[in-house]
Amino acid sequence: MTQDIQATSPDAPERLFAEFEPASPEAWRAAAEKTLKGAPFEKRLLTRTYEGITLQPIYNLADTASLPHTASLPGLPAYVRGTRALGYLIRPWEVAQEMLYPTAAEVNQAVREDLPRGLTTLHVRLDQATLLGQDPDQAPPESVGQGGASLATHNDFTTLFTEIPLAKTPMLFAAGATALPLAALILAAAEAQGLKLGKVQGCIGADPLGALASVGALPISLERSYDTMAWLTAWAATHAPGLRTIQVELHPYHNGGASAVQDLAFALATGVEYLRAMQARGLDVDTVAPRMQFAFSLGSSFFIEIARLRAARMLWARVVAAFGGNAQAQKLRLHGRTSAWTKTRADAYNNMLRATAEAFAGVMGGCDSLHVSPFDEAIGLPDEFSRRIARNVQIILEQECNFYRLVDPAGGSAAVETLTDEIAREAWALFQRIEEQGGMAAALAAGFPQAQVASVRVERMNQIALRREVIVGANMYVNLKEQPFTARAVDHAALHAERTEALQRFRAGADARAALEELARAMAAAPEQAMPAAIAAARAGATLGALTAALAAGGDAGITVEPIAAHRGAEQFEALQAAAAQFAARTGSRPKVFLATMGPVSQHKARADFSTGFFEAGGFQVIAGPGFQTVEEAAQAAQASGASITVICSTDETYPELVPPLVRLLKQGQPDMTVVLAGYPAEQIEAHRAAGVDEFIHLRADCYATLARLQQLKGVAL
Repeated sequence: MTQDIQATSPDAPERLFAEFEPASPEAWRAAAEKTLKGAPFEKRLLTRTYEGITLQPIYNLADTASLPHTASLPGLPAYVRGTRALGYLIRPWEVAQEMLYPTAAEVNQAVREDLPRGLTTLHVRLDQATLLGQDPDQAPPESVGQGGASLATHNDFTTLFTEIPLAKTPMLFAAGATALPLAALILAAAEAQGLKLGKVQGCIGADPLGALASVGALPISLERSYDTMAWLTAWAATHAPGLRTIQVELHPYHNGGASAVQDLAFALATGVEYLRAMQARGLDVDTVAPRMQFAFSLGSSFFIEIARLRAARMLWARVVAAFGGNAQAQKLRLHGRTSAWTKTRADAYNNMLRATAEAFAGVMGGCDSLHVSPFDEAIGLPDEFSRRIARNVQIILEQECNFYRLVDPAGGSAAVETLTDEIAREAWALFQRIEEQGGMAAALAAGFPQAQVASVRVERMNQIALRREVIVGANMYVNLKEQPFTARAVDHAALHAERTEALQRFRAGADARAALEELARAMAAAPEQAMPAAIAAARAGATLGALTAALAAGGDAGITVEPIAAHRGAEQFEALQAAAAQFAARTGSRPKVFLATMGPVSQHKARADFSTGFFEAGGFQVIAGPGFQTVEEAAQAAQASGASITVICSTDETYPELVPPLVRLLKQGQPDMTVVLAGYPAEQIEAHRAAGVDEFIHLRADCYATLARLQQLKGVAL
């Protein structure tokens, strides 16, 4: 080795393991094809993603040689490697766990418990009524406490902030269509507790297009939403420079089933729409862009997620530069939350592992703040245990795995750099298509993003139905012995009544009419005074509903679009399992499937194991035979089992002899017996159907459709 080093030119980099001849990609492929023994390389080793990207089995530096972004440095444009030269070393990402509890008091208690234990940001999710600008007594009861906290008055925020060190705790509120009414209430209460508004840190972010995509309508017109966004942003630039006022939320698209490329394109299109709307209202890009942040859901495709976040920074820097923004304005602020799409109600402890992998990708990709889903998030309100485990995932990543010491740890990886480029190119192309339609609002009105998301959701659900995409505990490896969690649900009717009574007491002690009239005058004559007037109205006792109504006055009719419904990948199979559990509650036992395992273990085991997993995904109780020597024994045992479905498990070679007599005996003894054959011997199918086989299950079968059909046939699904 010493001789090799001395012989190397001083200008040439030292090659590791120089004593070995380097392997070329061609040599590697030849070796791989030899191992495949004739199976097609492209089918076995290339993976097509939902993003339309083909994942290669191996990447090398030659793949990245022509990529311009690989020459960039952390902290410098185009920020693909991060917006800070030292990454997390000086300031780690914020631990911004969502607080979903329905009342200010419950949120306050949870935050005070968690702040000394690693929580660093006050992150409050709002209920549907609050997001729509409705006071609880004006809202449908089911919307009060739905998805978050019901907050409507100065008193609510005073309760929320009690004993929370606001000067040291950034806040995060995703405000929906308009943030100004919420910000007025928050800032009035914070100031009353001694916080100087110039010291406020965090985000009270409006996202009218995200709200439109999620709900389909806005509580005020889109143009008035933009007006209030501009008023709040201009005020914050002068009076609360640490406050961000716009949050582009991509969760509605992700939860609808979107690919990483799609929601990145939608992020760019939404951000551009907001920049243009703010410019039209007199604000420059250097004022607006630093007051924006983007909130991405982090899915299960580890390297895709890392690459998507890196591509997001790069593309947003390009966008802001095109608007004339300076280097500071080009820095994208990223909030991440682990995916709701990937979480299951079945076998929910697995969600800890899913959330850990997703959080890992978020940290590797450079999130500025992060929420990790409690494992029971899909079931109901989290308890102290599930909150603690989720929070500790972040703390372990930081303090035990030492990720705060690393700057762009994925940088330089040929796979990640290539994927970063491919995702950026695909997202930019889709963004350009949206621009051609007139921007994101016009595209939503035309249904374009909705159709894009729906097409990928259908593909995802199809892959899950076929079990080509595995969800542990849902469509594979189902645990039917699991004791269901007791959901911590919100009693919406009781909460509505409680909140209505509290609101009536609050209104009786406050008179904000003069302050609201002053707000109306400011909006008409001096919009730059709208925010101070709104804060004054909040101090005087104006409620969220009153502030929203005042701001909406005089606006045009609101836009309506087709909303993007939220889904979870596991929901189809969970519905089957729930139907089977309800059947058991009605009848005393689960629907039964009997496995007629024929011959020795070596002959039937593989297909018996496959059949067990297949039917358990639908909540069926599977009763396996011991390995029968005769069809008479198998038929007798099937009828004695109480099952109305029998699966014949053996080999293609034995089926021609076994199937006809066994099917005949099964249906003679039990006419309603459904006979299923494990396997799909293509040349024998018609003969087996003629013999009475009703279904075939195999690796290419649509598991969900088959199970749903059998549940309907057997009266399991009502």
